[in-house]
Amino acid sequence: MPLESVVVTGGTGRIGPTVIDHLRDHGYTVTNLSRSGGSDHADHDYRVSALDPGDLTATLAAVDADAIVHLGTISTPTHDPGHRVFESNVQSTYVVLEAAATLDIDTVALASSMSAIGGSFEPDPARIDFLPVDETHRATPSNPYGLGKYVAEETAAGFARRADAPSTIASLRFPWMPSRKEAEETFVEQDRTLDGLRESGVFHTARNTLFAYLGRDDAARLVRRAIEADFEGHEVFWAAAADTSMTVDSAEIARDVYPDAEVRGDLLGHESLVSTAKAARLLGWKPEWSWRDEI
Repeated sequence: MPLESVVVTGGTGRIGPTVIDHLRDHGYTVTNLSRSGGSDHADHDYRVSALDPGDLTATLAAVDADAIVHLGTISTPTHDPGHRVFESNVQSTYVVLEAAATLDIDTVALASSMSAIGGSFEPDPARIDFLPVDETHRATPSNPYGLGKYVAEETAAGFARRADAPSTIASLRFPWMPSRKEAEETFVEQDRTLDGLRESGVFHTARNTLFAYLGRDDAARLVRRAIEADFEGHEVFWAAAADTSMTVDSAEIARDVYPDAEVRGDLLGHESLVSTAKAARLLGWKPEWSWRDEI
């Protein structure tokens, strides 16, 4: 059965409006579900929390959803207690997948994060074994946000083993997704050398996120490719732009910043330290936009 009705949780968040617009541009009827409501991008808008199984299931049934895109979690852990951050990632994922199973919704895409392997918000340097990182890299998260993303992925894998599970579940490991203005202010207007980052005080964060980023339009395309995919079960996909956020060559970054990591293949020019080969292979997706296009 072709997809027609797509529900996006958290459609009023950072990338939600871009995802909704993209899906509508490709012919889908899109419903936003968020705690605040108020989407002026979606066809339908409901004030629903993904942590409320009753309201979520009733709304999914009312709009006859064919697919769910779950973006409705706490995006950063800096303003909420750890247990709330963990709950947002894990409990909401369970509720969404349980509702999908109940209503025979066969397609779910989940917003995960590179934090799932122990990056981003970790207080210590991320443990990077090899570059470019891919989906086989070990996971060593310790903070509430990273643990939550990791457990959410494991929850999705568990659901995929159930007889009543959605047929296709994709966990999308997103990095920071700046707007064009944010990319210009952060990448174009600032010193993106290693010394420049150290002096600016953001080196630790950049290191733990593998100097990765992703354009919002590329993220929206990935979401669409994920719900249109025909693989079965649960799959994790790394997402990142094709280049780093740095003016330094990637090979130099690997030597200077990750000296213990095995470099697999050649790191040419500003090539990303995150491999998106799996997304290309299974979803037919490749990133298109670079911050260098704004220079």
